[in-house]
Amino acid sequence: QVQLVESGGGLVQAGGSLRLSCAASGSIRSINTMAWYRQAPGKQRELVARITSGGSTNYADSVKGRFTISRDNAKNTVYLQMNSLKPEDTAVYCCNADGYTRPYLVSFNSWGQGTQVTVSS
Repeated sequence: QVQLVESGGGLVQAGGSLRLSCAASGSIRSINTMAWYRQAPGKQRELVARITSGGSTNYADSVKGRFTISRDNAKNTVYLQMNSLKPEDTAVYCCNADGYTRPYLVSFNSWGQGTQVTVSS
């Protein structure tokens, strides 16, 4: 199995910053897309940001200019730098990754458990 483990969540005041990390482990040959999703109470899960193996990114309109997604392929890790945080950013943030396992090239799509981000006013 390919497992994802998030870290970096916590409590921060509005205007502050947090950096989330998500490390993938297991029998991984390659990772295609890595992404961050979030879900706030009473709301549907939404895509926050994604990054392809080639480095292409896209962001939710609500976080553009404030959040930056990046990845370290050597470490099988994706990051989400969150600046100028707002109370409405409060949510459980989950990591997602898809790719192929080794040695038999089985596709995978894995999710992390999630990390809580709370932004106080």
